[in-house]
Amino acid sequence: MKKILALSAVAFLATVGAAAADDPANGEKVFNKCKACHAIGEGATNKVGPVLNGVIGRKAGTFEGYSYSPALKKAGEEGLVLTEENIAKWVSNPKAFVPGNKMSFVGLQKEDEVKDVIAYLASFDATGKKK
Repeated sequence: MKKILALSAVAFLATVGAAAADDPANGEKVFNKCKACHAIGEGATNKVGPVLNGVIGRKAGTFEGYSYSPALKKAGEEGLVLTEENIAKWVSNPKAFVPGNKMSFVGLQKEDEVKDVIAYLASFDATGKKK
């Protein structure tokens, strides 16, 4: 009986842990909030905002062919790299993270949505192909 209870507890914790993991499929749904301004995937083109293919690890303000705000260009020149941590800060409150940027989005308020959208972004390489 103790073994059954122990195995049940392990299975429960594994399920809870899996549910808490970053979810790119949910991130794709969250990304619907971003689609008006950004594109990602094969054939993506700049819109109001730049293409987000390969955004994780990219130096801020450097996607070819996009006209960035002076504030974001300066942040990139000063070494800002769009790591997962920095993207989390960015999408949570763009105006506070890089004051003077032109992104008008107020930000994602739910931590799980932030993590999930980052997992979705991370699922694309720089060419827009799914990893």
